[in-house]
Formats: sequence, structure tokens, C-alpha cells
Amino acid sequence: MAEIAALSDCALFVPAADAREAQRMAAHLRASGDWLEVVAGIDSVSVLFDPIALDMSAATARLDRALATTGEAAPGRTPQTHSIPVHYGGKAGPDLAAICDDLGMGEDELIALHTSLEHMVDMIGFTPGFAYISGLPRDLKIPRLSTPRTHVPAGAIGLTTGRTGTYALPGPGGWPLIGQSDAALFDAARGDPFLLHPGDTVRFVPA
Repeated sequence: MAEIAALSDCALFVPAADAREAQRMAAHLRASGDWLEVVAGIDSVSVLFDPIALDMSAATARLDRALATTGEAAPGRTPQTHSIPVHYGGKAGPDLAAICDDLGMGEDELIALHTSLEHMVDMIGFTPGFAYISGLPRDLKIPRLSTPRTHVPAGAIGLTTGRTGTYALPGPGGWPLIGQSDAALFDAARGDPFLLHPGDTVRFVPA
């Protein structure tokens, strides 16, 4: 039996090995149509069920059966590849210099590393469209800000240990900022207003 736990009276949680497995599991569960909502995290999947139709025991048993039939592939959105231009440093990236000082790296060195890697969107969360993007070496220890900013502009690019974060909408945020992108991470006129989705591949390029 999968390690299923209750999140609330109408939600369940199951761990995953990594973001790719979480996305695969979530796509499989969505395709069944048995759940009100399925959300993939970085290393877990959460499902919401109708507590009128199912009690906790029945929902847990249904989820366990569904997970036992999860194959290597499941239907879902086809991941996309994006090139995102970034204006690094200066007013666009007010924390780049401090990050480089802490890491003992030159700004050009960190920018070259960031733009040389292929990154993957692990999950969307925190604020609408905010993408948690893996791909940075875990040994680059970059803590979040001790005091979050009350306002971060849309298009801001932040770093924390192991990940890049992209702000699709303006709002508060505690990630150190290294740059700003002109890419339309959110466009209300698009059929799908948010550019990035879990499973997408991202390459950052100097603007």
C-alpha cells in the first residue's frame, strides 16, 4: 500500500520520489476523473475528493488502487521548452552582487552557470504562476531573504539553493533577485495565461 496520509477531511497526500514522478502520478490520477482536484508538488501529490460521495477510508482505498496501476507513461499536457531572456544584475537583479560575494564567485561566472544549464519546472505555487525551477547545483547555498520584500515585479527572477523562481505576477516575495525578464510569464489574452507549467524545460539566456 502506498504511503497515503490525510491532509484534511477531504484531501489526501502521497509522497513521490521527485518532481517528475509526482507529475506522472498526477497526470494518471487526473485522467481517471475520480478526483475533484489533483496537485503535483516537488516530491508529493495531493488529491481532493468529495466527502459526501466518499469517506476517508474509501477515498484512501481508491487512491491506493489507482496508484497501483500507474504505468510508466500517463496522458497529460505535453511539456514545452522555453527560452527566457533575463536582464541580470543592476536594478533588474538587486541581490546578484551579494549572492556572488557570499558564494565567492564573480557575477559573470554565476550568470554563465545559470545560462549554461537546462532547468525543469518542478511545480507552480506560492503565488499564481510562480514557478519552482530545478537545475542549479545544490552546493550553491543561497538562503532566502531574512526579510521578504513587500513588492516584487512581474518577471523577476530569483534564486535559492538548487532552484530558480520566476514571478509571473507582482506581489511579495522572499527570494533573492538576480534579474528581470521581459518574457510574458502571464498574459490574460492567451488561452492559457501562464507560460510555465510543471514538466516544462527552461533555458535562461542573457537579454
